[in-house]
Parts: sequence; C-alpha cells; structure tokens
Amino acid sequence: MVQKLKYFFGYTAIFFLVLSASIAFTINFTPLYSFDIDYLNIEQMTGFSKDVILDNYRILMQYLNLPWIAELKMPDFPASESGLFHFHEVKRLFLLDYAVLGVSAAATVLFLRMVKKEQGYWRMLNPLRLMIAAPLVALTVIFMNFDRLFVAFHGVFFNNDAWIFDARTDPIILALPQDFFMHCFVLVFVLLELALVLLYFWVRRKVKTT
Repeated sequence: MVQKLKYFFGYTAIFFLVLSASIAFTINFTPLYSFDIDYLNIEQMTGFSKDVILDNYRILMQYLNLPWIAELKMPDFPASESGLFHFHEVKRLFLLDYAVLGVSAAATVLFLRMVKKEQGYWRMLNPLRLMIAAPLVALTVIFMNFDRLFVAFHGVFFNNDAWIFDARTDPIILALPQDFFMHCFVLVFVLLELALVLLYFWVRRKVKTT
C-alpha cells in the first residue's frame, strides 16, 4: 500500500512537472506572439506598429514574471483598475506555476531515484500511457469548442468578471485576442504530449536494459 502511494505521488509529480514546464515555456515564448501579431492582424486592430506592440507586451510579461515588479505601466496601453486587478491575479497564477514547477521537479528527481533503486521502471509504462492520452483528449476539446473552454477556464481560476475587458478602458485586449490564447493552449498541450511520449520511450528503453 505504501509503495503504491509512493508511485501514485511520483506519477502525479511527473505530470505536474511536465505540465507546469510546458506552461512556463509557452507563456515566455515571445515568437508565438510575434507570429500572431501578423497572423491575427493585431497591428490593424490596435493601430500600433509591431515594434510598439512587442515593447508593451515585453513590459507586461516582465510584470507578470518578476515578483519584485509591483506596478504595471504599459506606455501605449492605459489600463483601468479592473484591468490592473486582473493582471495582478494573472501574475499570481504565473508565480504559482513556477512554484509548482520547482516542487514537482524536486519530487520527480526523488521519485526517479527510488524507481532506479527498485528497478521499477516497468511500473511506469501503463501510467504514462494514460498520461499520454490526456493531452489528446484536451486538444480535441480545444478544437471543438474553445469559446466554452476559455470561459470555463476563467470561471475556475478567477472568482470575478475583471477578466472581461472593455476595449475603451483597457485597449490591451485588442492586442491579446482570444485566438492568441487558443494558440497558447494548443502549444501547451502539444509540448505536454511530446514530453510525455519522449519520457515513455525513455522508460521503455530502461525496462529493456534492466
């Protein structure tokens, strides 16, 4: 029973490590946003050049990523109190993701050491197969109805409607269209799937060589 619990928590740590790492990579992958500025015609929607939009986006990302930056000031995009409050909540989610990444990484290292000591790699194969299936289901949901998923996501992580921006008071929403977030969701789950598949084949090789 104790061993089963150890492996369960180990699998959980692996999943959260890969998920949080995929999220961390995606939210900091500026080339995706740079591509979407052109692909989604964000210059036309905002009335600003690509360079100006990217400069403001970098300021926003610095605020969201760095705990010691306590105030958000985008030079070309004014923000309402409600908008600033929402970004403050998003900042907390960013920092929570980094905390989960650190804790799950440490737990995964300890778990893999235990697995190596016990030669228990074979135990990981079926759980990894299940983990690999999860992102495929998520990607299907994203493509079928992202609008509902987007609303549900905000309902889970925010207990208010501050995330519903008015372009007149928070023009930054014009620079962050919903399709950009869909692309982010897709990238997260593609990275998650890729990492889990690679881990599965690594574990399978370990099983064959032990």
